[in-house]
Amino acid sequence: MSFPLIGEPFPEFKAVTTKGVINFPKDYAGKWVVLFSHPADFTPVCTTEFFAFQKRYEEFKKLNTELIGLSIDQVFSHIKWVEWIKEKLGVEIQFPVIADDRGKIAEQLGMIHPSKGNNTVRAVFIIDPKGVLRAVLYYPQELGRNMDEILRMIKGLQISDKEGVAIPANWPQNELVNDEVIVPPASDVDTAEKRLKEYDCYDWWFCHKKL
Repeated sequence: MSFPLIGEPFPEFKAVTTKGVINFPKDYAGKWVVLFSHPADFTPVCTTEFFAFQKRYEEFKKLNTELIGLSIDQVFSHIKWVEWIKEKLGVEIQFPVIADDRGKIAEQLGMIHPSKGNNTVRAVFIIDPKGVLRAVLYYPQELGRNMDEILRMIKGLQISDKEGVAIPANWPQNELVNDEVIVPPASDVDTAEKRLKEYDCYDWWFCHKKL
């Protein structure tokens, strides 16, 4: 199966996780999902990432978003690792972790790092409630992810869908429009002329508004 592209239905698969067997994305219909891979259990950077994801778990839940981890480890390894995190770091990992011990899912989704054996890269797939892939992030093994950026992406995509607007750079602290959003450019002359009267604009093709 070819690598999934943004805007396409996410590939279906069945997987064993620390919370039982799941059928993805069917079991998560109606919810946003952050599916993310990590290179391996019991590694320092991955441990910091799981800790950081769990610390923001309730924030994701408020956005109707579920977290799902994945690596090419057996489920026994996952269970022991999350036990270690709870015992040593005082945080209980509440989201499921896929045990892709044969690497079929990782290979299907392009997660394998060619120069690092069979380990997975730090991939992030954001899937919407209809099972459509909306965003993809890939990080090298040596660089941990920024979970606040992933939260920002979920918020931005949800606002874009609801309001029909675009989200500027560094939103909600953009250097030009602050916490406002971008109005889609006009597609005809009459609308272009009206835009300058209806919104705050740098020009007819660059207008913004408050939510």
